Amino acid sequence: MKETPVAEHTDPSNGEPQQARVGPPLTELERSVLEIAELTTPMRPGPRERHIREQLDMSPTRYFQLLNALLDKPAAREAKPVLMRILAERRQRNRDRYW
Repeated sequence: MKETPVAEHTDPSNGEPQQARVGPPLTELERSVLEIAELTTPMRPGPRERHIREQLDMSPTRYFQLLNALLDKPAAREAKPVLMRILAERRQRNRDRYW
């Protein structure tokens, strides 16, 4: 049986280390999607889509579906906390605006 990865965090109430479950580890594809997201977030849509197709060999639509699913994955937030925070805030702003 595979063990779930555990990350250590400090409990703010007493300063002692705590362990938090981060869920199953990221797959190679998920790690690649996060790497591309870091590189392409500041790009304009045309060059970004071209880069996604060239580097991941997938459609931009599929890429954004995977990236959106990663926003809800604890292991992704653990791997790239700043990027995940930025993307989650952007997603929430879009939801507030359009939904």
